[in-house]
Amino acid sequence: MSAFVPAAGGGFQALLQSLRLAFRLALRELRGGIEGFRIFLACIALGVTAIAGVGSVSKALTDGIAREGRTILGADVSFSLIHREASAAEQTFFAETGTADLVVTMRGMARRAADSADGASTLVEMKAVGATYPRLGALKLDPPLATADLLARWDGAFGAAADPALLSRLGLKLGERLVVGAATFEVRALVVQEPDRLAGGIGFGPRLLIGEDGLRATGLVQPGSLVRWTYRLLLPEASDAAARAVASAAAERFPQAGWEVRTRANASPQLERQIERFTQFLTFVGLTALIVGGVGVASAVKSYMDRKREVIAIFKTLGATGGRVFAIYLAQVLLLGGLGVVIGLGVGAGLPFVVSGVFGALIPIPLAPALYPGVLGLAALYGLVTALAFALWPLGRAHDVPVSALFRDMVAPERRWPRRRYIALTGLAVAALAALAILTSGDPTLAAAYVGAAGAVFLLLRLVASGIMALARRLPPVRSTELRLALANIHRPGAVTPSVVLSLGLGLALLVTLAQIDSNLRRQFTASLPERAPSFFFVDIPSAEAGRFDGFIRELVPDGKLTRVPMLRGRLVSLGGRPVETIEAPQNVAWVLSGDRGITYADTPPEGSRVVEGAWWPADYAGPPLVSMEKRIADAFGLKVGDWIVVNVLGRNIEATLSNLRTLEWDSLGINFVMVFSPSAFRGAPHTHLATLALPNGGAGELAVLSRVAADFPTVTTVRVKDALAAVNDLVGNLIAGIRGASTVTLIAAVLVLAGALAAGHRHRVYDAVILKTLGATRGRLLKAYGLEYAMLGAVTATFGVLAGSLAGWAIVSQAMRLPFAWDWAGALASVAVALMLTVAFGLVGTWRALGERPAPVLRHL
Repeated sequence: MSAFVPAAGGGFQALLQSLRLAFRLALRELRGGIEGFRIFLACIALGVTAIAGVGSVSKALTDGIAREGRTILGADVSFSLIHREASAAEQTFFAETGTADLVVTMRGMARRAADSADGASTLVEMKAVGATYPRLGALKLDPPLATADLLARWDGAFGAAADPALLSRLGLKLGERLVVGAATFEVRALVVQEPDRLAGGIGFGPRLLIGEDGLRATGLVQPGSLVRWTYRLLLPEASDAAARAVASAAAERFPQAGWEVRTRANASPQLERQIERFTQFLTFVGLTALIVGGVGVASAVKSYMDRKREVIAIFKTLGATGGRVFAIYLAQVLLLGGLGVVIGLGVGAGLPFVVSGVFGALIPIPLAPALYPGVLGLAALYGLVTALAFALWPLGRAHDVPVSALFRDMVAPERRWPRRRYIALTGLAVAALAALAILTSGDPTLAAAYVGAAGAVFLLLRLVASGIMALARRLPPVRSTELRLALANIHRPGAVTPSVVLSLGLGLALLVTLAQIDSNLRRQFTASLPERAPSFFFVDIPSAEAGRFDGFIRELVPDGKLTRVPMLRGRLVSLGGRPVETIEAPQNVAWVLSGDRGITYADTPPEGSRVVEGAWWPADYAGPPLVSMEKRIADAFGLKVGDWIVVNVLGRNIEATLSNLRTLEWDSLGINFVMVFSPSAFRGAPHTHLATLALPNGGAGELAVLSRVAADFPTVTTVRVKDALAAVNDLVGNLIAGIRGASTVTLIAAVLVLAGALAAGHRHRVYDAVILKTLGATRGRLLKAYGLEYAMLGAVTATFGVLAGSLAGWAIVSQAMRLPFAWDWAGALASVAVALMLTVAFGLVGTWRALGERPAPVLRHL
């Protein structure tokens, strides 16, 4: 009886025996080494590393935030109010519930003391605390000081601690004085670390830590000023359940308070959302690397099976069925895929520990590195399913390798398509990979769009490869022998064209997309905007001082353009009868519902606005409150003219009817508001004004204006647009650099697949080179022919990558970001150069090896 025929017995026992035999034979074949599977292993390991590493680092960050949530928040529960302090009843509630303290934050202009040689000034983020701060965590100062000693008033000056950047901007040293508003502060220490810094978000200026008495002495705290009052409670029972109970009780007792409530379980919700989004993006990058690597898997398996045709024929001569042969080599793929997964899991699991050890002191977010079985299990599943999805098709072809291949290896025909069962299995594996990506994503809609786009790009790339081959086949004969040989190599059976186009095309498309987004964002923030943007924003202009401020600016800058509007802050309570807590907002407009929003009122449509639905109210309108809303945002929330909107301003719910929808010029950096109310809505409410100033002659004299305004209107906060743009540009640059660095994983996978695809054709090139050299071809002519082949493949693939990447960049910039798009030809040409260089370099390296083979051993096998 043949060794391949299972012994008689029960069906389950026979199946087990068959599986044991398949794995035993697979292991025996692997004793000869893994030549041909190195790219396979590298592609699987790289993709699994990316997914496992990203997931583990993200989990370490979120677990760190959750573990340190009480310290980050500085309390078990916090209540934040804009514009107003808590009422007596609200403060009584705090005192009855737990131990309360107060932290006040606002922006202001700090300037050198009056006896300094110049009037340098800068924007600062002030944080006023009490003598017991911090009650959780540790405040690190240089030199170390007790909080009470730091904030005490000595010799007519309040104490303060400052960010080192503040001293640098004002040219001050420790112990010297600065002025904010009407108060003088002595800088007694530098702020090294605040335990609750993350809960406050990212500020526009350096930190100035002061006491509450010092803040009130500045005179900046006026009715309508942009001040955030945060009341923080330590509860007798320090638990998440107790914190939630207090938050619920506060909402029930003070339904119109309009405060933002946070508990220890969501100390920094915005940061957690950003981590979740970035993790999702990076997971897609890792999945892209796996999919690109899947091309390498398919290429490696196909090349390996081609080299094993003689072995397969011998198996069949000894009685093995096509199904048994498939099982043997499927076992090899699973064993090697498992090895790649183990390597990827090992590196990915260790990444949080490496990040914590090397960068822990530099990252302001607490890390809790650990082994996360769920994350690692998901990454392993991704790796194995990817290996199966791309290996089943070439493995299925092995089923029908004829016994005659033992005698006619190079000329035996090969079925173009595997049997239906293997096509069905491949489809199931691909569907499983897509379902895994969608079901495990935090945003299934986005994941489904990604899966659809990836499938479309792969199909398009395969069509491009088929088109290249068909075109090369139908071109008329050319005189040049080298060019004729290059064209024949592109479309011959077993050509590397599909693998090269798939791997290099996807990698280049990603590279061009990032280059287009990068160039457009930089152009938007460094070139086009400053030409038409205001030079300054002036915040917190007191209503009583608004007229005098206008006159001062017109006298100071007669040719400048001053625009001023009233401004309040309000929190949306409901939209169209739906409480905002129940609304699942699209990601691009979710910011409208998070926190307080700037709002204004006006008799006429603001400059840069155009009413597109409904009608604006009359100039003398004095009826019930009406509101105008930006159309794109209204459409995202399903609002239409006539719906009700409720906004809480100064602890009072204002109900307004949506009167009209309008479009805005968001990219002008002018004064734009999502909501504009009729003037009667806020009659008698205390508020301040917001103004912009555009200077002539390209903004010359900005520093003089900054200094004069800070001296004459110390309560007005001045934001220099050029400084803000520089900060935004740095942020955009860091973001693009991070994305580009993360996407390098995909590009590395593409390069590996390209190298593997060209290596897979080595056997054919050896035979071609030997025969051609026997017929008189010189090494130089063959190198020229192969160089032309790779150059044509690289050029056509680069053209597709540039077109696809530019289209994707246009869609992201113009449709998602709503910014004008300009094509970056320099980045596109650089991508073409990269494609040509990689393709020709890898191709010629393999060709040089093929040309060095001795003819005799090859000719004996023909």
